[in-house]
Amino acid sequence: MVKYVNGKDLEELIATSDKTVFCDFWATWCGPCRMLAPVYEEISDKYEGKAIFVKIDVDEEDSEAAAVKYGITSIPNVIAFKNGAPVDNNLGFVPAEALEKFVEKNL
Repeated sequence: MVKYVNGKDLEELIATSDKTVFCDFWATWCGPCRMLAPVYEEISDKYEGKAIFVKIDVDEEDSEAAAVKYGITSIPNVIAFKNGAPVDNNLGFVPAEALEKFVEKNL
């Protein structure tokens, strides 16, 4: 299950989670972001309990700082966080198989 968060929520989550946190940086106007959404949801359901899946809208005022902090210049961009820090990212739309490999690699 995907949870929608803001920048403050994201920082708190990645600082306290003992699981890998996958964050999809996206925007409502972004076509590839809308294409990735159902794929991301499907993968989040498959890995429920093993990882945490969140989305952050880079255009929301309380989320812009997080996008800047993590160097988001193109979207969609899924970043894997472990132990409070980013460890890997997946840029652009990818099919479910590719996103699942990315998740598996970073669990």
